[in-house]
Amino acid sequence: MTGSVPKGGQQARRAALMCQNKRFGLYLDHRRRQVQALEHRDLPDGTHTPEDCADFVRQSCGVDSRAAIDHNDAARAMLDRIAADYSKWERQQRMSERVAGGEV
Repeated sequence: MTGSVPKGGQQARRAALMCQNKRFGLYLDHRRRQVQALEHRDLPDGTHTPEDCADFVRQSCGVDSRAAIDHNDAARAMLDRIAADYSKWERQQRMSERVAGGEV
């Protein structure tokens, strides 16, 4: 059975590491609250599990497995966008923490 599932490479590993990161799960919690106009009590922090994160990445990238991201330019571009949006959120979180802590 040759060629049934493409082997994942650097992008699949990148996606897997991101999905295992608890902070990425928090980002998805915040993102979903914002997109669906939910209150924190309706979707508390820590709701997204690593598997939920993997489902989000696969669905957003339009692939059945993270391994396929390495073999699909559109999926790779979407992973880049997800990572960029997550990084932007992280920077905003750090800035908010500094302001709240009085470090301006």
